[in-house]
Amino acid sequence: MRHVARFFGFLFATGALVFVVLACVAAGTVWKFEKDLPDYTQLKNYEPAVMTRVQAGDGSLLAEFAHERRLYLPSAAIPPLVKEAFISAEDKNFYTHNGVDPEGILRALGVLVQGSKRAQGASTITQQVAKNFFLTSERSFSRKIREALLALRIEQTYPKEKILELYLNEIYLGLGNYGIAAAALNYFDKSVNELSISEVAYLAGLPKGPNNYQPFLHREAAIDRRNYVLSRMAENGYITRADADKARAEPLGINPRVLTPNTYAAGYFAEEVRRELLERYGDKKLYEGGLSVRTTLDPKMQVMARKALVDGLVRYDEAHGFRGAVRHIDLTGDWGPSLAAIPVLGDVQPWRLAVVLDGSDAAVRIGLQPGRDKGGEVVMDRDTGTLNLDGIKWTGKRSIRSILTPGDVVYVAPAEGKAGQWRLQQVPEISGALVAMDPYTGRVFAMVGGFSFDQSEFNRATQAQRQPGSSFKPFVYATALDNGYTPSSSVLDAPIELPGGPGQEPWRPQNDDDAPPGPHTLRYGVEHSRNLMTIRLAKDIGMPLIVEYAKRFGIYDELPPYLPMSLGAGETTVMRMVTAYSMLANGGKRIKPTLIDRIQDRWGDSIYRHDERSCEGCDAQTWTDQAEPKLVDKREQVIDPMTAYQVTSILQGVITRGTGSAIKVLNRNLAGKTGTTNDAKDVWFVGYSSDLTVGLYLGYDQPRSLGATAFAAEYAAPVFRDFMAAALKDKPDVPFRAPLNIKLIQVDYRSGMRSNGKDAIIEAFKPGTAPPDSYSVIDGSAGRTASRGETSAPSAPAERSASDGTGGLY
Repeated sequence: MRHVARFFGFLFATGALVFVVLACVAAGTVWKFEKDLPDYTQLKNYEPAVMTRVQAGDGSLLAEFAHERRLYLPSAAIPPLVKEAFISAEDKNFYTHNGVDPEGILRALGVLVQGSKRAQGASTITQQVAKNFFLTSERSFSRKIREALLALRIEQTYPKEKILELYLNEIYLGLGNYGIAAAALNYFDKSVNELSISEVAYLAGLPKGPNNYQPFLHREAAIDRRNYVLSRMAENGYITRADADKARAEPLGINPRVLTPNTYAAGYFAEEVRRELLERYGDKKLYEGGLSVRTTLDPKMQVMARKALVDGLVRYDEAHGFRGAVRHIDLTGDWGPSLAAIPVLGDVQPWRLAVVLDGSDAAVRIGLQPGRDKGGEVVMDRDTGTLNLDGIKWTGKRSIRSILTPGDVVYVAPAEGKAGQWRLQQVPEISGALVAMDPYTGRVFAMVGGFSFDQSEFNRATQAQRQPGSSFKPFVYATALDNGYTPSSSVLDAPIELPGGPGQEPWRPQNDDDAPPGPHTLRYGVEHSRNLMTIRLAKDIGMPLIVEYAKRFGIYDELPPYLPMSLGAGETTVMRMVTAYSMLANGGKRIKPTLIDRIQDRWGDSIYRHDERSCEGCDAQTWTDQAEPKLVDKREQVIDPMTAYQVTSILQGVITRGTGSAIKVLNRNLAGKTGTTNDAKDVWFVGYSSDLTVGLYLGYDQPRSLGATAFAAEYAAPVFRDFMAAALKDKPDVPFRAPLNIKLIQVDYRSGMRSNGKDAIIEAFKPGTAPPDSYSVIDGSAGRTASRGETSAPSAPAERSASDGTGGLY
């Protein structure tokens, strides 16, 4: 017995010694790894990378910008079912362990020893939080020790719900999605509150290996993993067996959300917003700051704008002939994959790529480009249609086979009102831009920067510097009207010769027609876009004054003070021209164009607002019969409101009697001006109704002539007409608002003098001015004002300074 006692005593002593040694080793190990543990307390101030979301003016989602697609949800906003599914899949003892789960470790070891193919991880949710936030994915004992130590510290510092909140928002769930909210949207196009049991179980199975359970590439594995999670949820009592069985019988139901600005044909708009956000806040805040951006985009108007501009581009392009097929493919075997492999412009719907299969001179059968399934594979269905002579009528050919052969790939669009028949299309070589704006606020409702954003991201509305041509003339005349001239002032329309630069020939500007010379009113000069009148008027009032007004309106920053600039020879953008015309439409108030109404940070606080007006009395706590709140508008008055109305009235005449007569068919109160540049390299139209300003140009990206017979009245004005017809449909025709004290007097259209005859029109005059009693003519060639047949004393308006004056010559 004594030997037995000694033996057990030896064992106890040895065991105690081993325990002490192991304890020392463990303590040393903990001390060693604790020395350089990350500061886990920073989780309290954790701000994850959250994507920026951009919304249209009606609240619909336009675009998202992110390095990691994530929407952060607080724990209270995450449904219990979601939490229960992830706990079942990852850590069933989450609410009972202290960061490390001994039962989970033993269970994982047991499964491993048994040689099961379904290995189980031993990391708790808290350990995964520690790894995801502070450690790498390195597979080593040292990393696991640090992970466990961090998990214990985190559990001592934060409540379980906070830990679960961090986990469910940080975890990577495949296809670029981080966190449960983004995954719900991008896998099922649902919010987390709308997810079914089956959908929740699938998402809860993804953290183990998102790429292994990708629903399109590994469908069976994805279903198997989902079913496993359903079983665990039933075992843990979160759902019933019946619910689990029902969910197992359901398909995966993956319905990826398709979010693209092309939904509204708004690629250029969305990209311009992205550029502005990047410039304003930088890369990190744009892609990780969780900004909420409400833009000014009107989705319906954007679609109208694109259609009007594209129709105008196509109209010009088709008038210059068919250039041939996009590509040619081999029709041997199945033509579908070859056609599907050809890149297609994604924002030109309803256009589609098609291949000519067979047919005759009168009609051919075409195969339409097949789509792809959600996994990226070409679908098996092959849709066909017919292209007949009506569909190629615009080419001027009487035989389809004279321009197309089997295997040729072309764009086609559905023939209007003819099911199964298609019309030949071609991507135009010419391009252009269009902007639609609220003239009172500068809010951009629609912006089209070219034929296709997929084809070219260069935004011609904001980045292309083009000559506005005669669309700049209204600002020359506005300068005159704001400095003593009246709409009835007469200017000589006759040839003029001006000295050229040193060693250069004299400059002899010309009109675009051979009309006989003679004097005309300022109104006539704008309505019929008389170059010689504009030059004489600019010489009379002086280019320095015109330069000042061009700067006031924001058309140019620094316009060279040379007379050719009065004809629109300087370069500017569509956005600037539309903004300037908006100031004429709103009575001369300065506006700043904007694509963004408001920006909020991740916490919902507004950090930018375009509307800078202050509201007096809007912060009252109670109603005590005080005065109504008042919006205070401190915007600068760029030009006299009466001058602005006079120009508007003249620009109405451009549509009624002048170069914009193609728009008259709308029978609405509209004002605007055409612009055709030198050699017809660009054609413009900028105009407005009482509450909508629209401007556009058409031209080649590498400027060249559109043709000797190309004029803005023929190609640009119809685009404005078509857009306004759609945008103003079912809206009341509101007349332009005349300022107080403006005088409306009947005058003869040609002479500008008082008249009630058949050629009389209503003209607007400022107080203190009136139609002339005698017929005086501004010569301009020598800085003089002359009556018919006689010369008056020289005037010196060239030295006149910029003013808001409302005086008159009469």
